[in-house]
Amino acid sequence: VQLQASGGGSVQAGSSLQLSCAASGGSFSRFGLGWFRQTPGKEREFVAAISVSGRKTRYVDSVKGRFTISRDNGKKMTYLQMNDLKIEDTAVYYCYGMNVWGKGTLVTVSS
Repeated sequence: VQLQASGGGSVQAGSSLQLSCAASGGSFSRFGLGWFRQTPGKEREFVAAISVSGRKTRYVDSVKGRFTISRDNGKKMTYLQMNDLKIEDTAVYYCYGMNVWGKGTLVTVSS
């Protein structure tokens, strides 16, 4: 089982980015999925999660109303739409699912 996140980049505050996470192998549609992020010197923190069906989602307070997590079980993909990005959103973002961490993708937000 492997997860690969992509879509990171360098943007200005107020911009949008969409992160994608592709899964290979495993029973993708049977697991909840999540996005986490980490900055140097800090612990990895929870950002968002989505249920197996996609009907239930959960977010850390700091991204509520700005980020949206979604999934496509047929394509074995999960997404994190990030709008109105803030400097404090700068981090390496990781997807998690099926007890596996994906390789991170760097998001840098500047003023």
